[in-house]
Amino acid sequence: MDPSTVPVHTDLVLIGGGHSHVFVLRKFGMDPMPGVRLTVISRDVHAPYSGMLPGLIAGHYDFDETHIDLAPLARFAGARLIHAEVTGLDLAAQQITCCDRPPIAYDLLSINIGSQPGMAHVPGAAAVVAVKPIDGFARRWATLRTAVLARHEETTIAFVGGGAGGVEMLLAIQRNLRDALAAAGRSDDHLRYRLFTASSDILHTHNAGVRRRFARVLAERGIAVETDHRVTSVSRDGDVQLTFGNGATARADEVFWVTTAAAQPWPAEAGLEVDERGFIKVGETLQTLADSRVFAAGDVAAVAGHPRPKAGVFAVRQGPPLTRNLRRAARREAPLPFRPQREFLSLISTGDRYAVASRARWSVEGRWVWRWKDRIDRAFMRKFSELPAMAAAAPEESEAETPGNPLMHCAGCGSKVGGRVLRRALMRLHLPQPEDVLVGLGSPDDAAVVRLPEGRVAVHTVDHFRGLVEDPFVSGRIAAVHALGDLWAMGATPQSAMAIVTLAHATEAKMEEDLVQLLAGAATLFAETGTALVGGHTNEGPETALGFAVSGHAVPGELLRKSGLSAGDALILTQALGTGALFAAEMRGLAKGRWIAGAVAAMSQASAQAADVLRAHGATAMTDVTGFGLAGHLDEMLQASGRGARLVLADVPLLAGASDVAGAGIASSLHPQNRYVEDDFAAAPGLVGSPAYELLFDPQTAGGLLAGVPAERAGSAVAALRQAGYADAVVIGEVRDTTSRVEIE
Repeated sequence: MDPSTVPVHTDLVLIGGGHSHVFVLRKFGMDPMPGVRLTVISRDVHAPYSGMLPGLIAGHYDFDETHIDLAPLARFAGARLIHAEVTGLDLAAQQITCCDRPPIAYDLLSINIGSQPGMAHVPGAAAVVAVKPIDGFARRWATLRTAVLARHEETTIAFVGGGAGGVEMLLAIQRNLRDALAAAGRSDDHLRYRLFTASSDILHTHNAGVRRRFARVLAERGIAVETDHRVTSVSRDGDVQLTFGNGATARADEVFWVTTAAAQPWPAEAGLEVDERGFIKVGETLQTLADSRVFAAGDVAAVAGHPRPKAGVFAVRQGPPLTRNLRRAARREAPLPFRPQREFLSLISTGDRYAVASRARWSVEGRWVWRWKDRIDRAFMRKFSELPAMAAAAPEESEAETPGNPLMHCAGCGSKVGGRVLRRALMRLHLPQPEDVLVGLGSPDDAAVVRLPEGRVAVHTVDHFRGLVEDPFVSGRIAAVHALGDLWAMGATPQSAMAIVTLAHATEAKMEEDLVQLLAGAATLFAETGTALVGGHTNEGPETALGFAVSGHAVPGELLRKSGLSAGDALILTQALGTGALFAAEMRGLAKGRWIAGAVAAMSQASAQAADVLRAHGATAMTDVTGFGLAGHLDEMLQASGRGARLVLADVPLLAGASDVAGAGIASSLHPQNRYVEDDFAAAPGLVGSPAYELLFDPQTAGGLLAGVPAERAGSAVAALRQAGYADAVVIGEVRDTTSRVEIE
């Protein structure tokens, strides 16, 4: 039996994309468990590999070499990737709380969210730059680096934290700034570096040989080291002032904080048993002491009876036992214990392709050590970027037919989702019903009844498709944006919507959760636009799909049609192109996570304000750019208006990564059909076949608006669009008083 047809009965959720969890994802991709749905919730779609981050800062690696892209890894694992930040956990209800969305249910949960510097107890510490979490540091470092490089006067850069992480990052930053200044023909003599540590020596968890080696390196680099300096408070008035427990003070222009790790507060607030620093206590099976359904690994976990420093090597080593025990728990088998190793190899770089190796009482240094570290790090990263071919999953006992897990599914009306599921889901959503809804979800009947405002006509449209993204909440919003796009393009005001939902085969409880997430995502847009969800139809199928039949109203004389273009109108596009090609690449595991995140953000943006702006600036005709691509929809407008156009290809905005995947020959399956209008286009030599040209035929989901606006008002229209948040809005050409032919320059 095809494992993908086994109904979902167990939700295994991973919070965080840490080193243990990426191993879990890889292993589940190689050996999936039928009936077990894997979900990873991560604030970042690119998970940083801690071992290579100093090399990234020093300039030895680029971003992609040092980050694990969770998007293709999740697809390989058959996992849903939810790009969100976790804020809480309800152990009794088995639900995870995220920002601005319904709780996410789980049957089994694993937490691998790393740590952050222990700053909460130091007044004013928010004035410094925390090195963890690394995504926040990367943003602040880019700004700070620009500011430091612009200075010519003496500048002091201080580091708080004398452990391996602090020393290594300090040396990396010094190398980066020195190289950047040298490239500009300047020296770094005006930069002063100070390292403060609360301990009596640097790298106090390492052996004496390692400490001596780094003391020498720091002295050679002109870095002042001050031990027994525990920061008790921080203040900022231009520069930063540090106050220490020994009564001393120090000033610096910039301060980086890399001290003893601390945990995020929400695990303790949820009732999980934690240690004195807030780290989750787990047993030798990696199950939390408070709840056997919840596992934890990596920095956030404290293995009872086996205290260990917070080092990435432990998270990596916990990957295999965590995977094994999650599988066993999903099969309702007892997890097996493991013992973390006592000693481990540390390879600590010195900023310039040189490193020190440390293990127990042994240490050695040299350029060959850095090359050794580089080989180890690159080999680790290849495990998650060069994914093996997926093995066929063997049948497991989870495939057995049970009353709650049927293997046969009816068609026709027998495929409808059960009434209990529907009622419970709608009760949880609390959807408002405006006064113009006479019969709707508040008083369900065979059909909805909506009152039209006097003097207005009804405008109807429908859209339905399988989801592009695995996150049902985001998929719901995108489907709503896509459906309402036709109303906005015609200048109509949305009024009501009816959902058309297909839910993948699962137990009742799983289908209820999926329906809640889908409709809640759509409801975020309906709430913004005053659209009432008044009913719909749900049924079961092999995969989830969602659409909406939407209705609106308009003043008859104010409707915008495709046929209104006038010669001389400027053609304005409000959103960048490329969703079709990007998701075609994503399905093959060839799109970077940040590209997909950018596309999702674009598809989630409503065009309601854009339509208002364009109408206010005298739009003569408008349409939304969707399945037929920019070329197809522009051709429709020109044919209906009896006009031609000039299109400036270089001005057509493209989503990040779209040109890359189109240049690699990756295209949507609808792309060849969309080229049927190509005979109406004439491109300048050298443009045909270019990535930008190919993307003219790329089908868009929840795309932007294409409008004709009088040329004299186009500049102010684009400025107003950008002010309203449509950052890619731009004039891409002009309408000509010729035939329907399009000249591409």
